[in-house]
Amino acid sequence: MAITDFLERNARLYPNEISLVEVNPANEPDRTLTWREYALIEASSAERYRREMTWREFDIKANRFANLLLTRGVRRGDKVAILLMNCLEWLPIYFGILKTGALAVPMNFRYTSEEIKYCLELAEVNTLVFGPEFIGRVEQVFDHLHGVKSFFYVGPSVPTFADSYDTLVNYCSSTAPAVELCDGDDAAIYFSSGTTGFPKAILHTHSALISACQTEQNHHGQTREDVFLCIPPLYHTGAKMHWFGSLLTGGRAVLLRGVKPEWIMRVVSEEKVTIVWLLVPWAQDILDAIDRGELQLSGYRLAQWRLMHIGAQPVPPSLIRRWKAVFPDHRYDTNYGLSESIGPGCVHLGVENIHKVGAIGKAGHLWQTEIVDESGAPVEPGTVGELIVKGPGVMKCYYNNPEATAAILKGDWLYTGDMARADEEGFIYLVDRKKDVIISGGENIYPVQIEDFLRTHPAIKDVAVIGLPDDRLGEIAAAIIQVKQEAELSEAEVTEFCLDLPRYKRPRRVIFADVPRNPTGKIEKPKLREIYYGKRLVEAQTTK
Repeated sequence: MAITDFLERNARLYPNEISLVEVNPANEPDRTLTWREYALIEASSAERYRREMTWREFDIKANRFANLLLTRGVRRGDKVAILLMNCLEWLPIYFGILKTGALAVPMNFRYTSEEIKYCLELAEVNTLVFGPEFIGRVEQVFDHLHGVKSFFYVGPSVPTFADSYDTLVNYCSSTAPAVELCDGDDAAIYFSSGTTGFPKAILHTHSALISACQTEQNHHGQTREDVFLCIPPLYHTGAKMHWFGSLLTGGRAVLLRGVKPEWIMRVVSEEKVTIVWLLVPWAQDILDAIDRGELQLSGYRLAQWRLMHIGAQPVPPSLIRRWKAVFPDHRYDTNYGLSESIGPGCVHLGVENIHKVGAIGKAGHLWQTEIVDESGAPVEPGTVGELIVKGPGVMKCYYNNPEATAAILKGDWLYTGDMARADEEGFIYLVDRKKDVIISGGENIYPVQIEDFLRTHPAIKDVAVIGLPDDRLGEIAAAIIQVKQEAELSEAEVTEFCLDLPRYKRPRRVIFADVPRNPTGKIEKPKLREIYYGKRLVEAQTTK
Protein backbone atom coordinates (compact mmCIF):
# COMPACT_ATOMS: atom_id res chain seq x y z
CA MET A 1 0.00 0.00 0.00
CA ALA A 2 0.94 3.68 -0.24
CA ILE A 3 0.48 6.56 2.21
CA THR A 4 -2.23 7.93 -0.09
CA ASP A 5 -4.39 4.88 0.69
CA PHE A 6 -5.06 6.29 4.16
CA LEU A 7 -6.46 9.49 2.68
CA GLU A 8 -8.69 7.60 0.27
CA ARG A 9 -9.92 5.34 3.08
CA ASN A 10 -10.81 8.34 5.25
CA ALA A 11 -12.65 9.99 2.35
CA ARG A 12 -14.65 6.81 1.92
CA LEU A 13 -15.40 6.13 5.60
CA TYR A 14 -15.75 9.69 6.94
CA PRO A 15 -16.60 11.80 3.86
CA ASN A 16 -18.42 14.61 5.67
CA GLU A 17 -16.25 14.80 8.78
CA ILE A 18 -13.79 17.67 9.09
CA SER A 19 -10.21 16.66 8.32
CA LEU A 20 -8.40 19.99 8.43
CA VAL A 21 -9.05 23.44 9.85
CA GLU A 22 -6.93 26.51 9.17
CA VAL A 23 -7.07 29.32 11.71
CA ASN A 24 -5.49 32.70 11.09
CA PRO A 25 -5.85 34.69 14.35
CA ALA A 26 -4.45 37.84 12.75
CA ASN A 27 -7.90 38.24 11.17
CA GLU A 28 -11.00 38.98 13.20
CA PRO A 29 -13.40 36.04 13.57
CA ASP A 30 -16.38 36.28 11.25
CA ARG A 31 -17.60 32.93 10.07
CA THR A 32 -16.21 29.65 8.82
CA LEU A 33 -15.65 29.27 5.10
CA THR A 34 -15.99 25.83 3.60
CA TRP A 35 -13.51 24.89 0.92
CA ARG A 36 -16.21 25.21 -1.73
CA GLU A 37 -17.17 28.74 -0.66
CA TYR A 38 -13.53 29.75 -0.63
CA ALA A 39 -13.07 28.54 -4.20
CA LEU A 40 -16.02 30.64 -5.42
CA ILE A 41 -14.74 34.02 -4.28
CA GLU A 42 -11.58 36.00 -4.77
CA ALA A 43 -8.78 34.74 -2.56
CA SER A 44 -7.89 38.31 -1.66
CA SER A 45 -11.28 38.75 0.00
CA ALA A 46 -11.15 35.37 1.67
CA GLU A 47 -8.46 36.05 4.22
CA ARG A 48 -10.79 34.82 6.91
CA TYR A 49 -10.24 33.77 10.48
CA ARG A 50 -11.14 30.14 9.84
CA ARG A 51 -11.40 27.71 6.93
CA GLU A 52 -12.18 24.01 7.04
CA MET A 53 -12.18 20.96 4.79
CA THR A 54 -13.85 17.53 4.99
CA TRP A 55 -12.03 14.29 4.26
CA ARG A 56 -13.90 13.98 0.96
CA GLU A 57 -12.93 17.52 -0.07
CA PHE A 58 -9.34 16.79 0.94
CA ASP A 59 -9.19 13.74 -1.31
CA ILE A 60 -10.93 15.52 -4.21
CA LYS A 61 -8.47 18.42 -4.04
CA ALA A 62 -5.56 15.97 -4.03
CA ASN A 63 -7.03 14.15 -7.05
CA ARG A 64 -7.58 17.39 -8.96
CA PHE A 65 -4.02 18.54 -8.42
CA ALA A 66 -2.66 15.11 -9.35
CA ASN A 67 -4.58 15.24 -12.62
CA LEU A 68 -3.36 18.79 -13.25
CA LEU A 69 0.23 17.65 -12.80
CA LEU A 70 -0.30 14.74 -15.16
CA THR A 71 -1.57 17.11 -17.87
CA ARG A 72 1.72 19.02 -17.50
CA GLY A 73 3.77 15.90 -18.09
CA VAL A 74 4.64 15.07 -14.48
CA ARG A 75 5.28 11.33 -14.22
CA ARG A 76 6.45 8.69 -11.75
CA GLY A 77 9.81 9.63 -10.28
CA ASP A 78 9.59 13.34 -11.10
CA LYS A 79 10.07 15.84 -8.29
CA VAL A 80 7.57 18.55 -7.36
CA ALA A 81 8.62 21.13 -4.77
CA ILE A 82 6.31 22.85 -2.26
CA LEU A 83 7.26 26.33 -1.06
CA LEU A 84 4.27 27.43 1.02
CA MET A 85 3.49 28.72 4.45
CA ASN A 86 1.12 26.50 6.44
CA CYS A 87 -2.30 26.70 4.85
CA LEU A 88 -5.32 24.56 3.97
CA GLU A 89 -3.88 23.92 0.50
CA TRP A 90 -0.57 22.47 1.74
CA LEU A 91 -1.51 18.87 2.48
CA PRO A 92 -3.86 18.33 -0.51
CA ILE A 93 -1.01 19.54 -2.74
CA TYR A 94 1.42 17.14 -1.01
CA PHE A 95 -0.92 14.17 -1.47
CA GLY A 96 -1.77 15.21 -5.01
CA ILE A 97 1.91 14.99 -5.89
CA LEU A 98 2.16 11.51 -4.37
CA LYS A 99 -0.89 10.28 -6.28
CA THR A 100 0.97 10.85 -9.57
CA GLY A 101 3.88 8.67 -8.49
CA ALA A 102 6.06 11.76 -8.31
CA LEU A 103 8.05 12.78 -5.23
CA ALA A 104 6.97 15.64 -2.98
CA VAL A 105 9.83 17.99 -2.09
CA PRO A 106 8.88 20.30 0.83
CA MET A 107 11.09 23.37 1.20
CA ASN A 108 12.00 25.52 4.18
CA PHE A 109 10.13 28.84 3.98
CA ARG A 110 13.20 30.59 5.40
CA TYR A 111 15.37 29.73 2.40
CA THR A 112 16.95 32.63 0.58
CA SER A 113 16.64 32.82 -3.19
CA GLU A 114 20.04 31.17 -3.63
CA GLU A 115 19.12 28.38 -1.22
CA ILE A 116 15.88 27.84 -3.14
CA LYS A 117 17.85 27.54 -6.38
CA TYR A 118 20.40 25.20 -4.82
CA CYS A 119 17.80 22.84 -3.37
CA LEU A 120 15.67 22.76 -6.53
CA GLU A 121 18.72 21.76 -8.53
CA LEU A 122 19.96 19.29 -5.91
CA ALA A 123 16.65 17.41 -5.93
CA GLU A 124 16.26 17.74 -9.72
CA VAL A 125 12.86 19.40 -9.32
CA ASN A 126 10.86 20.05 -12.49
CA THR A 127 7.75 21.66 -10.95
CA LEU A 128 7.45 24.27 -8.19
CA VAL A 129 4.34 25.19 -6.20
CA PHE A 130 4.75 28.44 -4.26
CA GLY A 131 2.79 31.11 -2.42
CA PRO A 132 2.70 34.93 -2.22
CA GLU A 133 5.41 35.15 0.44
CA PHE A 134 7.96 33.79 -2.04
CA ILE A 135 7.29 35.75 -5.23
CA GLY A 136 10.32 37.99 -4.81
CA ARG A 137 12.71 35.17 -3.96
CA VAL A 138 11.55 33.01 -6.87
CA GLU A 139 11.72 35.99 -9.27
CA GLN A 140 15.36 36.57 -8.32
CA VAL A 141 16.41 33.13 -9.57
CA PHE A 142 13.66 32.43 -12.13
CA ASP A 143 15.89 32.92 -15.18
CA HIS A 144 18.42 30.45 -13.75
CA LEU A 145 16.02 27.62 -12.86
CA HIS A 146 16.54 25.75 -16.12
CA GLY A 147 15.33 22.41 -14.78
CA VAL A 148 12.01 23.75 -13.48
CA LYS A 149 9.45 23.67 -16.30
CA SER A 150 6.20 24.45 -14.47
CA PHE A 151 5.37 27.02 -11.78
CA PHE A 152 2.05 26.93 -9.91
CA TYR A 153 1.12 29.86 -7.70
CA VAL A 154 -1.26 29.52 -4.74
CA GLY A 155 -3.02 32.80 -3.96
CA PRO A 156 -4.26 36.05 -5.51
CA SER A 157 -2.42 38.31 -7.98
CA VAL A 158 -0.69 35.57 -9.93
CA PRO A 159 2.80 36.57 -11.15
CA THR A 160 3.29 36.55 -14.91
CA PHE A 161 5.76 33.66 -14.87
CA ALA A 162 3.40 31.24 -13.05
CA ASP A 163 0.04 29.54 -13.53
CA SER A 164 -2.81 29.88 -11.05
CA TYR A 165 -3.22 26.77 -8.93
CA ASP A 166 -6.58 28.03 -7.59
CA THR A 167 -8.03 28.42 -11.07
CA LEU A 168 -6.62 25.40 -12.88
CA VAL A 169 -7.41 22.70 -10.31
CA ASN A 170 -11.13 23.44 -10.66
CA TYR A 171 -11.03 22.29 -14.31
CA CYS A 172 -9.42 18.93 -13.48
CA SER A 173 -11.06 15.59 -12.76
CA SER A 174 -11.87 14.76 -9.15
CA THR A 175 -11.28 11.06 -9.81
CA ALA A 176 -8.07 9.51 -8.55
CA PRO A 177 -5.55 9.02 -11.37
CA ALA A 178 -4.90 5.45 -12.50
CA VAL A 179 -1.38 5.27 -11.05
CA GLU A 180 -0.42 2.13 -9.17
CA LEU A 181 1.63 2.78 -6.04
CA CYS A 182 3.28 0.45 -3.54
CA ASP A 183 5.08 0.88 -0.25
CA GLY A 184 8.51 0.51 -1.80
CA ASP A 185 8.03 3.45 -4.18
CA ASP A 186 9.97 6.66 -3.60
CA ALA A 187 7.67 9.25 -2.00
CA ALA A 188 9.43 12.39 -0.78
CA ILE A 189 12.67 14.31 -0.49
CA TYR A 190 13.36 16.39 2.60
CA PHE A 191 16.38 18.61 3.14
CA SER A 192 18.95 18.48 5.88
CA SER A 193 22.46 19.82 6.32
CA GLY A 194 25.69 18.91 7.98
CA THR A 195 28.16 21.20 9.64
CA THR A 196 29.10 22.72 6.30
CA GLY A 197 25.59 24.11 5.97
CA PHE A 198 25.07 22.68 2.49
CA PRO A 199 21.70 20.89 2.36
CA LYS A 200 21.51 17.23 1.54
CA ALA A 201 18.47 15.71 -0.13
CA ILE A 202 16.98 12.92 2.00
CA LEU A 203 15.03 10.30 0.06
CA HIS A 204 12.14 8.46 1.76
CA THR A 205 9.74 5.80 0.49
CA HIS A 206 6.02 5.34 1.07
CA SER A 207 6.93 2.59 3.52
CA ALA A 208 8.85 5.06 5.68
CA LEU A 209 5.91 7.48 5.71
CA ILE A 210 3.54 4.67 6.68
CA SER A 211 5.85 3.64 9.53
CA ALA A 212 5.73 7.23 10.82
CA CYS A 213 1.93 6.97 11.00
CA GLN A 214 2.17 3.78 13.02
CA THR A 215 4.87 5.04 15.37
CA GLU A 216 3.10 8.33 16.09
CA GLN A 217 -0.25 6.70 16.79
CA ASN A 218 1.36 4.11 19.06
CA HIS A 219 3.18 6.73 21.10
CA HIS A 220 0.29 9.12 21.64
CA GLY A 221 -2.77 6.92 21.33
CA GLN A 222 -4.67 9.09 18.86
CA THR A 223 -8.28 8.19 18.16
CA ARG A 224 -10.76 9.63 15.70
CA GLU A 225 -12.10 11.81 18.55
CA ASP A 226 -8.74 13.53 19.07
CA VAL A 227 -8.04 16.99 17.66
CA PHE A 228 -4.38 17.72 16.91
CA LEU A 229 -3.07 21.30 16.91
CA CYS A 230 -0.26 21.74 14.38
CA ILE A 231 1.74 24.95 14.76
CA PRO A 232 5.20 24.16 13.31
CA PRO A 233 5.77 24.42 9.54
CA LEU A 234 4.58 21.48 7.47
CA TYR A 235 7.82 21.38 5.45
CA HIS A 236 9.40 20.03 8.63
CA THR A 237 9.29 16.25 9.08
CA GLY A 238 8.36 16.76 12.72
CA ALA A 239 5.09 18.58 12.05
CA LYS A 240 4.10 16.32 9.16
CA MET A 241 4.82 13.06 10.93
CA HIS A 242 2.97 14.06 14.09
CA TRP A 243 -0.05 14.90 11.92
CA PHE A 244 0.23 11.41 10.44
CA GLY A 245 -1.30 10.12 13.66
CA SER A 246 -4.47 12.01 12.71
CA LEU A 247 -4.28 10.67 9.16
CA LEU A 248 -4.07 7.10 10.39
CA THR A 249 -7.09 7.43 12.70
CA GLY A 250 -9.22 9.82 10.65
CA GLY A 251 -8.97 12.49 13.35
CA ARG A 252 -9.20 16.25 12.88
CA ALA A 253 -6.21 18.59 12.79
CA VAL A 254 -5.99 22.36 13.14
CA LEU A 255 -3.31 24.43 11.38
CA LEU A 256 -2.65 27.53 13.46
CA ARG A 257 -0.97 30.42 11.67
CA GLY A 258 0.70 32.13 14.61
CA VAL A 259 2.40 31.34 17.91
CA LYS A 260 1.19 33.98 20.37
CA PRO A 261 0.22 32.38 23.70
CA GLU A 262 -3.29 33.85 23.61
CA TRP A 263 -3.79 32.52 20.07
CA ILE A 264 -2.73 29.02 21.08
CA MET A 265 -5.08 29.00 24.07
CA ARG A 266 -7.93 30.48 22.08
CA VAL A 267 -7.68 27.83 19.37
CA VAL A 268 -7.30 25.00 21.88
CA SER A 269 -10.52 26.26 23.48
CA GLU A 270 -12.53 26.99 20.32
CA GLU A 271 -11.52 23.87 18.38
CA LYS A 272 -11.64 21.53 21.41
CA VAL A 273 -8.02 20.53 20.85
CA THR A 274 -6.80 17.46 22.74
CA ILE A 275 -3.16 17.17 21.56
CA VAL A 276 -0.65 20.00 21.11
CA TRP A 277 2.93 19.77 19.90
CA LEU A 278 5.01 22.73 21.05
CA LEU A 279 8.57 23.92 20.71
CA VAL A 280 10.37 24.98 23.87
CA PRO A 281 10.08 28.75 23.19
CA TRP A 282 6.31 28.53 22.71
CA ALA A 283 5.79 26.57 25.89
CA GLN A 284 8.00 29.05 27.73
CA ASP A 285 6.08 32.00 26.31
CA ILE A 286 2.77 30.52 27.49
CA LEU A 287 4.06 30.04 31.03
CA ASP A 288 5.64 33.50 31.11
CA ALA A 289 2.39 35.11 29.91
CA ILE A 290 0.52 33.28 32.67
CA ASP A 291 3.06 34.38 35.28
CA ARG A 292 2.74 38.01 34.17
CA GLY A 293 -1.03 37.81 34.40
CA GLU A 294 -1.44 38.50 30.67
CA LEU A 295 -3.06 35.11 30.07
CA GLN A 296 -6.00 34.15 32.24
CA LEU A 297 -6.73 30.44 31.84
CA SER A 298 -10.17 30.79 33.37
CA GLY A 299 -11.34 32.36 30.13
CA TYR A 300 -10.69 29.23 28.05
CA ARG A 301 -12.13 25.73 27.76
CA LEU A 302 -9.10 23.52 28.32
CA ALA A 303 -10.36 20.43 30.13
CA GLN A 304 -10.22 18.30 26.97
CA TRP A 305 -6.50 19.06 26.38
CA ARG A 306 -4.87 15.77 27.37
CA LEU A 307 -1.34 15.75 25.90
CA MET A 308 1.43 18.29 25.40
CA HIS A 309 4.58 17.05 23.74
CA ILE A 310 7.80 18.72 22.65
CA GLY A 311 10.44 17.84 20.10
CA ALA A 312 13.10 19.28 17.79
CA GLN A 313 15.44 20.44 20.58
CA PRO A 314 16.63 19.62 24.10
CA VAL A 315 13.94 20.23 26.71
CA PRO A 316 14.92 21.82 30.05
CA PRO A 317 13.51 19.71 32.91
CA SER A 318 12.70 22.93 34.77
CA LEU A 319 10.30 23.89 31.97
CA ILE A 320 8.33 20.67 32.33
CA ARG A 321 8.17 21.08 36.10
CA ARG A 322 6.72 24.54 35.58
CA TRP A 323 4.28 23.22 32.99
CA LYS A 324 3.01 20.44 35.22
CA ALA A 325 2.52 22.91 38.06
CA VAL A 326 0.16 24.92 35.84
CA PHE A 327 -1.36 21.98 33.93
CA PRO A 328 -1.23 19.05 36.38
CA ASP A 329 -3.63 16.90 34.35
CA HIS A 330 -1.60 17.04 31.13
CA ARG A 331 0.34 14.02 30.00
CA TYR A 332 3.76 14.90 28.62
CA ASP A 333 6.07 13.33 26.05
CA THR A 334 9.23 14.32 24.23
CA ASN A 335 10.41 12.98 20.91
CA TYR A 336 13.79 12.67 19.27
CA GLY A 337 14.39 12.14 15.57
CA LEU A 338 16.11 13.31 12.45
CA SER A 339 14.87 14.01 8.95
CA GLU A 340 16.97 10.99 8.01
CA SER A 341 14.80 8.90 10.35
CA ILE A 342 11.52 10.37 9.02
CA GLY A 343 11.32 12.94 11.79
CA PRO A 344 10.32 12.32 15.41
CA GLY A 345 9.74 8.97 17.01
CA CYS A 346 12.86 6.83 16.70
CA VAL A 347 13.43 7.72 20.36
CA HIS A 348 10.73 8.98 22.69
CA LEU A 349 10.30 9.44 26.41
CA GLY A 350 6.81 7.99 26.77
CA VAL A 351 3.93 9.57 28.65
CA GLU A 352 4.42 7.12 31.52
CA ASN A 353 8.03 8.24 32.10
CA ILE A 354 7.73 11.86 33.12
CA HIS A 355 9.95 11.05 36.12
CA LYS A 356 12.75 10.72 33.56
CA VAL A 357 12.43 14.23 32.11
CA GLY A 358 15.89 15.21 30.91
CA ALA A 359 16.28 11.97 28.97
CA ILE A 360 15.12 11.72 25.37
CA GLY A 361 13.78 8.27 26.24
CA LYS A 362 14.11 4.81 24.74
CA ALA A 363 13.74 3.32 21.29
CA GLY A 364 10.40 4.26 19.76
CA HIS A 365 7.75 1.91 18.38
CA LEU A 366 9.26 -0.19 15.55
CA TRP A 367 12.76 1.20 16.28
CA GLN A 368 16.02 -0.06 17.80
CA THR A 369 18.83 2.03 19.31
CA GLU A 370 22.46 1.51 20.27
CA ILE A 371 25.19 3.74 21.68
CA VAL A 372 28.51 2.82 20.14
CA ASP A 373 32.17 3.73 20.24
CA GLU A 374 34.31 4.78 17.29
CA SER A 375 34.62 1.17 16.13
CA GLY A 376 30.85 0.67 16.17
CA ALA A 377 30.88 -1.55 19.28
CA PRO A 378 28.16 -0.96 21.92
CA VAL A 379 29.35 0.89 25.03
CA GLU A 380 28.42 0.19 28.64
CA PRO A 381 25.64 2.14 30.41
CA GLY A 382 26.89 5.53 31.52
CA THR A 383 29.58 5.65 28.81
CA VAL A 384 29.31 8.33 26.16
CA GLY A 385 29.17 7.16 22.55
CA GLU A 386 27.38 7.90 19.29
CA LEU A 387 23.67 7.21 19.14
CA ILE A 388 22.68 4.99 16.22
CA VAL A 389 19.14 3.93 15.28
CA LYS A 390 17.52 1.26 13.12
CA GLY A 391 13.93 1.02 11.94
CA PRO A 392 11.50 1.23 9.02
CA GLY A 393 11.76 5.02 8.85
CA VAL A 394 15.45 5.17 8.03
CA MET A 395 16.06 7.07 4.81
CA LYS A 396 16.74 5.23 1.59
CA CYS A 397 19.74 7.43 0.85
CA TYR A 398 20.97 10.94 0.34
CA TYR A 399 19.74 11.58 -3.18
CA ASN A 400 22.59 11.44 -5.71
CA ASN A 401 25.19 11.47 -2.92
CA PRO A 402 26.58 7.96 -2.31
CA GLU A 403 29.59 9.23 -0.34
CA ALA A 404 27.44 11.05 2.22
CA THR A 405 25.08 8.09 2.34
CA ALA A 406 27.91 5.68 3.12
CA ALA A 407 29.12 7.95 5.92
CA ILE A 408 25.81 7.83 7.80
CA LEU A 409 24.26 4.48 6.79
CA LYS A 410 26.21 1.41 7.90
CA GLY A 411 24.21 -1.70 7.18
CA ASP A 412 20.73 -1.09 8.55
CA TRP A 413 21.96 1.41 11.14
CA LEU A 414 21.70 5.18 10.85
CA TYR A 415 24.55 7.02 12.59
CA THR A 416 23.01 10.17 14.06
CA GLY A 417 26.16 12.14 14.85
CA ASP A 418 24.76 12.77 18.34
CA MET A 419 26.78 11.79 21.37
CA ALA A 420 24.73 10.19 24.12
CA ARG A 421 24.77 7.95 27.17
CA ALA A 422 22.25 5.50 28.61
CA ASP A 423 21.46 4.94 32.27
CA GLU A 424 21.02 1.56 33.91
CA GLU A 425 17.33 1.50 32.92
CA GLY A 426 18.13 2.13 29.27
CA PHE A 427 16.97 5.75 29.11
CA ILE A 428 19.08 7.77 26.69
CA TYR A 429 20.50 11.21 27.46
CA LEU A 430 22.03 13.45 24.79
CA VAL A 431 25.46 14.75 25.74
CA ASP A 432 26.75 16.68 22.74
CA ARG A 433 26.75 16.65 18.95
CA LYS A 434 29.58 15.58 16.76
CA LYS A 435 28.38 18.16 14.34
CA ASP A 436 28.46 21.83 15.22
CA VAL A 437 24.85 22.41 14.24
CA ILE A 438 23.11 24.84 16.59
CA ILE A 439 19.46 24.07 17.34
CA SER A 440 17.72 27.31 18.22
CA GLY A 441 13.96 27.30 18.72
CA GLY A 442 13.73 24.01 16.84
CA GLU A 443 15.58 25.33 13.77
CA ASN A 444 19.03 24.21 12.66
CA ILE A 445 21.63 26.95 12.34
CA TYR A 446 24.88 26.14 10.56
CA PRO A 447 27.88 28.04 11.95
CA VAL A 448 30.00 27.89 8.79
CA GLN A 449 27.42 29.91 6.85
CA ILE A 450 27.46 32.68 9.46
CA GLU A 451 31.25 32.57 9.78
CA ASP A 452 31.73 32.89 6.03
CA PHE A 453 29.37 35.86 5.96
CA LEU A 454 31.01 37.68 8.87
CA ARG A 455 34.46 37.21 7.40
CA THR A 456 33.44 39.49 4.55
CA HIS A 457 33.43 42.44 6.97
CA PRO A 458 36.61 44.49 6.44
CA ALA A 459 37.33 44.85 10.16
CA ILE A 460 37.06 41.15 11.03
CA LYS A 461 40.20 39.04 11.05
CA ASP A 462 38.69 35.76 12.22
CA VAL A 463 35.40 34.46 13.59
CA ALA A 464 33.92 31.35 15.15
CA VAL A 465 30.24 30.70 15.79
CA ILE A 466 29.14 28.35 18.55
CA GLY A 467 25.91 27.56 20.31
CA LEU A 468 25.39 28.78 23.85
CA PRO A 469 22.65 27.65 26.24
CA ASP A 470 19.46 29.69 26.33
CA ASP A 471 16.49 29.07 28.61
CA ARG A 472 13.93 29.93 25.95
CA LEU A 473 15.41 28.79 22.63
CA GLY A 474 17.54 25.91 23.84
CA GLU A 475 20.58 27.40 22.16
CA ILE A 476 21.54 30.70 20.58
CA ALA A 477 24.25 31.48 18.04
CA ALA A 478 27.20 33.35 19.52
CA ALA A 479 29.88 34.89 17.31
CA ILE A 480 33.40 35.08 18.72
CA ILE A 481 35.04 37.81 16.63
CA GLN A 482 38.72 38.59 16.36
CA VAL A 483 39.13 42.14 15.08
CA LYS A 484 41.98 43.13 12.79
CA GLN A 485 44.85 44.99 14.39
CA GLU A 486 44.26 48.75 14.44
CA ALA A 487 40.63 48.25 13.38
CA GLU A 488 37.63 49.13 15.52
CA LEU A 489 34.31 47.34 15.62
CA SER A 490 31.31 47.57 17.92
CA GLU A 491 28.55 45.10 18.67
CA ALA A 492 26.04 47.52 17.14
CA GLU A 493 28.02 47.56 13.90
CA VAL A 494 28.11 43.77 13.79
CA THR A 495 24.36 43.62 14.41
CA GLU A 496 23.70 46.07 11.60
CA PHE A 497 26.00 44.16 9.24
CA CYS A 498 24.11 40.92 9.97
CA LEU A 499 20.79 42.41 8.87
CA ASP A 500 21.56 40.92 5.44
CA LEU A 501 21.31 37.44 6.97
CA PRO A 502 17.94 35.72 7.46
CA ARG A 503 16.67 36.64 10.90
CA TYR A 504 17.08 33.16 12.40
CA LYS A 505 20.75 33.01 11.35
CA ARG A 506 21.77 36.30 12.97
CA PRO A 507 24.05 35.89 16.02
CA ARG A 508 22.26 36.74 19.25
CA ARG A 509 25.54 37.25 21.12
CA VAL A 510 28.71 38.99 19.98
CA ILE A 511 31.94 38.32 21.86
CA PHE A 512 35.17 40.09 20.97
CA ALA A 513 38.13 37.76 21.61
CA ASP A 514 40.87 35.78 19.87
CA VAL A 515 39.77 32.75 17.87
CA PRO A 516 41.92 29.73 18.82
CA ARG A 517 43.02 27.37 16.05
CA ASN A 518 44.94 24.10 16.26
CA PRO A 519 48.17 23.39 14.37
CA THR A 520 46.23 22.19 11.31
CA GLY A 521 44.30 25.46 11.16
CA LYS A 522 40.98 24.20 12.48
CA ILE A 523 39.05 26.32 14.95
CA GLU A 524 39.12 24.79 18.41
CA LYS A 525 35.41 25.01 19.13
CA PRO A 526 35.54 22.64 22.13
CA LYS A 527 37.91 25.10 23.77
CA LEU A 528 35.55 28.00 23.00
CA ARG A 529 32.62 26.11 24.50
CA GLU A 530 34.68 25.41 27.59
CA ILE A 531 35.49 29.10 27.92
CA TYR A 532 32.05 30.56 27.33
CA TYR A 533 29.53 27.98 28.51
CA GLY A 534 28.14 29.23 31.78
CA LYS A 535 30.04 32.51 31.70
CA ARG A 536 28.25 35.79 32.12
CA LEU A 537 28.33 36.90 28.51
CA VAL A 538 27.82 40.50 29.45
CA GLU A 539 31.39 40.52 30.77
CA ALA A 540 32.68 39.26 27.43
CA GLN A 541 30.65 41.61 25.28
CA THR A 542 33.08 44.48 25.33
CA THR A 543 33.73 46.80 22.41
CA LYS A 544 37.19 46.76 20.99
